Amino acid sequence: MRKDLILAHFYFTAMVKRIEATAKAIELIEQLKSTHGELMFYQAGGCCEGTQPQCFEKGGYYLRMNDVCIGEVAGCEFWVDKDLFDYWKYSHFLLDVTDGFGAGGFSLETPLNKTFIIHYTLFSKDDLDKLEALKFAQ
Repeated sequence: MRKDLILAHFYFTAMVKRIEATAKAIELIEQLKSTHGELMFYQAGGCCEGTQPQCFEKGGYYLRMNDVCIGEVAGCEFWVDKDLFDYWKYSHFLLDVTDGFGAGGFSLETPLNKTFIIHYTLFSKDDLDKLEALKFAQ
């Protein structure tokens, strides 16, 4: 197959990620992994942590039925509360990090005076047909 056809095929079949991370966030995740081992992220819809993503040791947060895994960042599953996902399902999540103490203080980056944050952008109509598959908690 010609190289230009291979590239065209890849372009039209490439899946669109629901979650990605900035280089700064990936660097912090790798630092936390070296200290805590495997990690997971969970983003709830409110209460004391607001809608700030929380980083836990893998299995350190108990998922609720129908919570949604929207993908992985740096090899870590990113789970979202089902009700929050229903609200943000048409949005791309970009995980970032900022200096300072975030809401709640339960996340592993808190002692480092860092806070994970999410930047949202809406998917295009074309992206909606190419989104990666979801995984649901049982």
